[in-house]
Amino acid sequence: MDKAPSQRTRVKRLNKRAKYDAETVHAILDAMPVCFVGYVFKGTPYVTPTLQWREGDHIYWHGSSASRMLETCVDADVCVTVTMIDAMVMARSAFNHSCNYRSVMAMGKARIISDPVEKERRLKTFTEKLFPGRWDILRPVTSKELRATTMLGLSLVEASAKVRSGPPGDDEEDYALPIWAGLIPMRTQILAATADERNLPSLAPPDHVTNFKIG
Repeated sequence: MDKAPSQRTRVKRLNKRAKYDAETVHAILDAMPVCFVGYVFKGTPYVTPTLQWREGDHIYWHGSSASRMLETCVDADVCVTVTMIDAMVMARSAFNHSCNYRSVMAMGKARIISDPVEKERRLKTFTEKLFPGRWDILRPVTSKELRATTMLGLSLVEASAKVRSGPPGDDEEDYALPIWAGLIPMRTQILAATADERNLPSLAPPDHVTNFKIG
């Protein structure tokens, strides 16, 4: 991760915003579970949203064994991206409007996790990353459920981050114009949980529900 980026992961456009260190890449991946997987199916490019989680220097995602995306990505080149918008950047010219963001692009060959023991262990890690303490209170996963689940992993060796922060960058002469400029901050809002109507009576939500957070 901290090695020089390869040619295909080196950021070319606005490369001053590029970051290749593991700490930055890992922090972004840990803060946003939603990713987009790019792949080619029968000559046509597709991008599919799904959930990802990181373990060390790999990311993983899973889904139904009948998934076209997962089947296509096995041992194939993929491009996985994660993005968060932190603010809309309002400038004094249309050209200089932007947004503050944090993003990661990871490329490489996806490998299938076929060993059921490893698959279950990684599913537990995924669950516990989002909801600490939940795995042990759930009904145990069955062998049928594991067979119905395909899991893929991707090394972060070829990964890069791109980050923009700070105020608008206007042309120097435009700062004298009577035009408001600045930031409109944005964030993901987590609302209060709503209980399933079929919960058993008097069941209170556990801490990982009432205190849920991302990142």
